[in-house]
Amino acid sequence: MPDPVAGPGAPADGRRMPDPDSIARPWIGSYPPGVPPTYRYPDVPLTRFLDDAARDFPGAVATSFLGAELRYDALRDAVDRFAGALQDLGVGEGDRVALVLPNTPAMVIATFATLRLGAVVVPQNPQEVDEELRRELIDSGARVAVVATPLAPRFRVLRDEVDSLEHVVASGIDDWLPWRKRLLYPLVARRRGEHHRLSARDGAVSFTELMDAAAPVGRQAPVTRDDLAVLQYTGGTTGVPKAVALTHGNLVANSFQARLWVPDIQAGRERLLAVLPFFHVYGLTLGMLTGVLSAATLVLLPRWDVDEVLDTIDAVRPTLFPGVPSMYRDIALHPDAADHDLRSIRACVSGAAPLPPDVARRFEEITGGARLREGYGLSESGPLTHANPIYGRSEHGRIGLPVTDTVAIVVDPDDPTRRCPIGTPGELAVAGPQVMPGYWHADEETAEVLRDGWLLTGDIAVQHDDGTFSLVDRKKDVVIAGGFNIYPHDIEEALLRHPGVAQTVAIGVPDDRRGETVKAYVVLKPGAPRVTAGELTEHCRQHLAAYKVPTEIELRDELPQTRIGKVLRRRLRAEEADRAEEAAG
Repeated sequence: MPDPVAGPGAPADGRRMPDPDSIARPWIGSYPPGVPPTYRYPDVPLTRFLDDAARDFPGAVATSFLGAELRYDALRDAVDRFAGALQDLGVGEGDRVALVLPNTPAMVIATFATLRLGAVVVPQNPQEVDEELRRELIDSGARVAVVATPLAPRFRVLRDEVDSLEHVVASGIDDWLPWRKRLLYPLVARRRGEHHRLSARDGAVSFTELMDAAAPVGRQAPVTRDDLAVLQYTGGTTGVPKAVALTHGNLVANSFQARLWVPDIQAGRERLLAVLPFFHVYGLTLGMLTGVLSAATLVLLPRWDVDEVLDTIDAVRPTLFPGVPSMYRDIALHPDAADHDLRSIRACVSGAAPLPPDVARRFEEITGGARLREGYGLSESGPLTHANPIYGRSEHGRIGLPVTDTVAIVVDPDDPTRRCPIGTPGELAVAGPQVMPGYWHADEETAEVLRDGWLLTGDIAVQHDDGTFSLVDRKKDVVIAGGFNIYPHDIEEALLRHPGVAQTVAIGVPDDRRGETVKAYVVLKPGAPRVTAGELTEHCRQHLAAYKVPTEIELRDELPQTRIGKVLRRRLRAEEADRAEEAAG
């Protein structure tokens, strides 16, 4: 990968962006007591978080999963045994292991076991369609896939199609339930259409059987801060799917940055509601890694169900709750929220999409004063770069201050060597120890976003006099729906596969629950059999993950275009804004 400081992509005339170390940091004056402006991050593998927690708090509950608990000493032992199982399958230093799991103890165990061997974690979304999973498996060169049991039949086929993939290991939710719930689980899973009993014809081995039969790995493989830990697939700032290469140093630093931002965290005494999916870097870092760094109890939930979440808060009393705006909105507007005791929640960081001020106010009111603060980040930075102070002045509608050891500036989107004046919109650029060294096997794309030690985020922002930042627009066309990044070209590519579609474009439109959702506009081929919007929606379901399927498809005779034939997305967005205003009026 290119050197992030002096890699390719620098202007031919030699002009450079400013040295990050030379940038004034007015935001430090707004840090609340207890949050340091700088910190000395240890050069250790991520597994040190678990080893330290198991040493200092062996009897503390590490995971709480639907009534079943696992202590930190038992979690460390399970990690070492599963590391032995992976080693028996041939996994060694630098090998990639795909993890296609919901938030269960298996995901935590497999993550740390992979890292124990010096191997690389490749998180994948279990909701993705086969073609997307296949593309990521081929690109990463994963040798082993650890998957949710209902996915085993699909991975039997994928293993034949992916040359590098040698083994599939399957884990079911019922593997980790208390025995009474384990007996009832098949009935519940059948109603949801999710029940699958692992059999020999699946070509997969059982996670728990493999782990129980393995000898534990006795030592950590040698790892430095520059060694690769995670390949996180994303469309990035360019919208082209690729893997963000995050090192142990990146994620150790960002986990400490997140923990330092909540200065009253008490090691061994916190309970973190882990419903953000761990296959997303936000859930991985601010959920799993920061939680284990704090020796907190990870209160694991495999899916977002607001009623189940409310019942879990009643029962387990979580103190920390990282999430996305749609989650807080569901709780704030739930008709029975007042019947639940939410007062245990102390601190929340909301990311991935703008947080509506009325949602924040209502959530803080029904929790009796939980501090819900908006933050900002992206996969390329591990993800956290900005946040409003948990304790101290917080500005609704702003992404807050750069976190410890993070520098941010606003630059001319067409010439990043030119800084924009305070108060003037431009592209947000960030630098810090959490910024990736580059994309996996994508030097050109890396050079587009890493310049002279800076990460060009692709987001348009304003820096205010007090050092806080606000986002005002996105340079790219990514749609953020319920915390998930959706790239229009994925939807457009799927629609163009339909034989009746001549032209299409997808945009993000406001949505009360998800923040944004996808709307597609389609021009049909002349003379082709007539196709309805409903038929096109069903076509999308065959080729896209459920969260990417457009909620509305509008058929048109033509699309607004420039003289050179480029579709004017901004005009379509303006039309949608006018419609919304008219409807509100």
